[in-house]
Amino acid sequence: MPQPNAVKCLVVDDEPRLRRVLVRLLEGEGFTCSEAGSGTEALEMLQHEPVPLVISHLRMPHMDGVTLLREIIARWPTTAVIVVTAVAEVESAVACLQLGALDYVAKPFHLDEVRARVMQALDKRSLKMEVEDYRHNLEQRVQEQARRIEELSLERLQALVHFLEEKDPYTSGHSVRVADYSARIGRQMGLSQAVMDVIALGAELHDIGKIGVSEAVLHKAGKLTEAEYRHIMEHPVIGARILAPLMRDVPPALAIVRSHHERLDGKGFPDGLKGDQIPLEVRVVGVADSFDAMTSVRPYRPALSVQKALQELEDGKGTQFHPPAVEAFLAAFPDPSALPVATPEVRPLHLPPPLDPHRRSSPPD
Repeated sequence: MPQPNAVKCLVVDDEPRLRRVLVRLLEGEGFTCSEAGSGTEALEMLQHEPVPLVISHLRMPHMDGVTLLREIIARWPTTAVIVVTAVAEVESAVACLQLGALDYVAKPFHLDEVRARVMQALDKRSLKMEVEDYRHNLEQRVQEQARRIEELSLERLQALVHFLEEKDPYTSGHSVRVADYSARIGRQMGLSQAVMDVIALGAELHDIGKIGVSEAVLHKAGKLTEAEYRHIMEHPVIGARILAPLMRDVPPALAIVRSHHERLDGKGFPDGLKGDQIPLEVRVVGVADSFDAMTSVRPYRPALSVQKALQELEDGKGTQFHPPAVEAFLAAFPDPSALPVATPEVRPLHLPPPLDPHRRSSPPD
């Protein structure tokens, strides 16, 4: 009699008498057996309830055992398949082993042989599943470790950004304020959390390329020459080059670093992008970056008043700035006396999950 927790087995043969012989043998060993009279019927039964073990005759009309084997391997790869063959068909049975069957038995049946072949096939199945589970877990552990290494690299880069800013009293706290302004703009625009995470990452690292800019030029008190201005404007390209290996899976964040000085009218740096060529994430950060720069003291000028900076945003709508982002900024701060914001506390950055390659890099405007 089959046991309550017995291994389930499906016996497939177009001859009822031969099916019953196998069923009796297997049930005598404690298996729970069901029967199918054809390959088509077997597939229908497996569709409703997959089983660990299928024993199928090789020669059947309509759908032979080879076709059934291929279907099972493709759709239920953890199911162990044993093929039943006549002695004269051993070569065909061996071919089935190459396709993925775990064993074969030849007619006429001998109880000891059937028992041995079935147990051997189930042992192979168990080992195969253990190997697959180990491989899957190993891949997951490797991915987790790789991501932790990336997170540590990100922490160091974040620390570098703030170290560079702390060396310069004129830019201290700039990156975290830009990230804060950007977050408030994004919330007003109803952007998803996934997009907000990307903006937070790119905004806080957007000026890391200034590590490659001459300090003498960065701290120059007088008006910059054309050559000096172009030298400073190399920092987006330098930053993108530094971050490319780390942020290859989040291209919109990398775009923020490279393109935060682009303008809608195409007169920005470094690529002269126009309009929708500039990702939405970049357009959001561009408004935040410009407002904080305008309301901060620089070596070559005093800070603009909040009212003057807000007017600059208004005047630049459609030429320099993305109008919805400007409107969202104004809506986020209906009381100008709340501006400029105090420098927020620095929080650890995290890499967002890799983007779905089929998803747009930017959400609709």
